[in-house]
Amino acid sequence: MKKTIPIFLAFVCMGFGDSVASFVNIAKGHFSLTNFEANFVAFTGFLMFGLLSIPMGIVQDRIGRKKTLLIGLIVSLLSIILFATGALGNYTVFLAALLLLGGGATILQVSGNPIMRDVSDEGKYSGNLSMAQFIKAIGSFTAPLVFFAAHLLGYTEAQSWNVLFPVFMIAIVVSLISVASIKIDEKKSENKSASIYSTFSILGNPYVFMMVLGIFLYVGAEVCMSSGMPVYFSDTFKVERTAATQYVMYFFIVIMLSRFLGSIILKFISPRTFLISTTVLSMLGFAILATGSQTAALIALVIIAFGFGNIFPLIFSMAIDKMPEYSNELSGLMVTAILGGAVIPLVMGAVADSTSILCGFSVPAICTLYILSISFLRHKRQ
Repeated sequence: MKKTIPIFLAFVCMGFGDSVASFVNIAKGHFSLTNFEANFVAFTGFLMFGLLSIPMGIVQDRIGRKKTLLIGLIVSLLSIILFATGALGNYTVFLAALLLLGGGATILQVSGNPIMRDVSDEGKYSGNLSMAQFIKAIGSFTAPLVFFAAHLLGYTEAQSWNVLFPVFMIAIVVSLISVASIKIDEKKSENKSASIYSTFSILGNPYVFMMVLGIFLYVGAEVCMSSGMPVYFSDTFKVERTAATQYVMYFFIVIMLSRFLGSIILKFISPRTFLISTTVLSMLGFAILATGSQTAALIALVIIAFGFGNIFPLIFSMAIDKMPEYSNELSGLMVTAILGGAVIPLVMGAVADSTSILCGFSVPAICTLYILSISFLRHKRQ
């Protein structure tokens, strides 16, 4: 149990990577960016997941998960130092700091998810990973909460940054020290060393392919919901746009609570049974959303968020538990699949433009239906 605490702290730091959502609006106003340039800020936050995940999975196979986790924390710390010392003065420096932040978050994802298995007691991995994702959400909330509190106190934009980044620095340094101080008995692979070939070759396993695709579609569906609901309330029910951002907060608060409850529920039922239950609940939410009323939309948002909360850690832990000998390769592939958060919302936007915003939600609904289908999969180890 003591060994899980430093890993949980690393998950808080992992959540700092989600600050990109808060940085987009700040960068747009501060640097007088066009909409395209502002969207490029968000794209930059996703880019490192596609570029680094598989290479870092291979590096991790060579040097170990603990060392890889420490590298992720160091890269994250460097990004925060760059943000604090010069990012607001130069757009290029800002993007460089954002790339480092995304790189640190990517490395932490690649190492943090499988290393949690190394420090978890037998049968506790799925529950601990759900708890870790709940704790990660605390890190995700840090930036918007600090910015909001600083705004209420009358701080300027620059003063708000001066409050935020020391908080980030302290958390990362504490996490670095705590992770470095523990001894972790890493579960070694019985197979040959991971490589680009071995990583992509396991995609030939239908089970692996379907689970990786599940992560890709889930992350895309989550981003569709968090970004699409404020637009839906504004355009359909004429909620003022600034006020409509509250629905993003509601969505992630419910996801956070769902992950906390999920870590408890998984003490009593199997991950596969829980995945079936939680995706069925999500589909119920989409059915309620389809009725088209404002009250139903709010109820649907809560139900879908509650169902979504544990899908990522469940798919991730189920795949690694079934094929632990490929944990590094699987981790690299699944973190790469987070790119779905950049791709699937574009599909939803195209559907919404050609039909309606409500019809656009059919895209995350179809993604969730796919996840429901793979939750019935059974995989027997060879």
